[in-house]
Amino acid sequence: MRPRASRCTRSTPRTDAAWTRSAARAPLPDQPHERTTVMTTITWIGLGHMGAPMSANLVSAGHEVRGFDLSEAAMATAREGGVQTFDTVHEALEGAEVVITMLPKGEHSRAVYPGKDGVLALAPKDALLIDSSTIDVATAEDLHRAAHDADFAFVDAPVSGGISGAAAGTLTFMIGGEEEPARRAAEVAAPMAGRVVHTGAAGTGQAAKIVNNMMLFICLEACSEGSVLADRLGLDPKVFWEIASVSSSNSWALQTWYPVPGMTESAAANNNFDATFSAALATKDIGLALAAGEQTGVNLPAAELVAQRFQQLVADGLADKDCSLIAKYAAPDGTIPGWDPEKD
Repeated sequence: MRPRASRCTRSTPRTDAAWTRSAARAPLPDQPHERTTVMTTITWIGLGHMGAPMSANLVSAGHEVRGFDLSEAAMATAREGGVQTFDTVHEALEGAEVVITMLPKGEHSRAVYPGKDGVLALAPKDALLIDSSTIDVATAEDLHRAAHDADFAFVDAPVSGGISGAAAGTLTFMIGGEEEPARRAAEVAAPMAGRVVHTGAAGTGQAAKIVNNMMLFICLEACSEGSVLADRLGLDPKVFWEIASVSSSNSWALQTWYPVPGMTESAAANNNFDATFSAALATKDIGLALAAGEQTGVNLPAAELVAQRFQQLVADGLADKDCSLIAKYAAPDGTIPGWDPEKD
């Protein structure tokens, strides 16, 4: 049985405990003489838009990945990436040295870990547990405590970089938890990551992700308003995007999610705003930021505006469309290039 560490509590991360590392991708399995990765049996629970490409990168790095998802379609996609899939969590957990969960909401993480059929009851006791879901800090802290009480090493490790970063293996991992489990998690994350950051104590990974997503969504609103205004002023969209890309308005949102077709390959605007990151998930994530603002007394008027935009998409029956479709609310008539509601 692992010696127990001190009980998880919410605290300000110590600067001398924080560390960052670049995580170069491991060589592919057909280069065994160069590969330094030690093969690990990894159970992956949650094989959606992010989980499927992330787990495929672990397979490419030489790990055995055993997956489970409630969606058979998601498991079929994961199998294409070399993941072995199973009908139950119990089967997927057999022999796991590492368990990674990537789930939509805190309520799903709370459902997967505790209970007689949960990860804490069924996983091998020496397994490292990594929750890469984007959830509220309180839930993350509760999971840390539950894992500690069950003698498991656990970290909260949400990611940033979107589906394109998941496919490319260039995600940023934000890892909250004690030093040794965080270092172990960083090694596991290496084939999926461009950078891994230990943010500090339990729950601080989620805190970093919540703030980061809030800033992303505010940048997306700026891109939405700017793209529509540029169009109405008669600017060629490609010319304006190229100017913005090398000027003071540049951002990750502009480079990756710009809501005009033909500007960047990863934009949902190229595909009638089919979701790369749905309005429903964006509503959830911006809600986490607003809740954190209320808890800390921080005024977040820009985040409140973006939340209203996402909520309007949901109210308009567009919860499953991409969150970048908020650009339509900047247009007086609600029409923007790249979106044809008749095709939905």
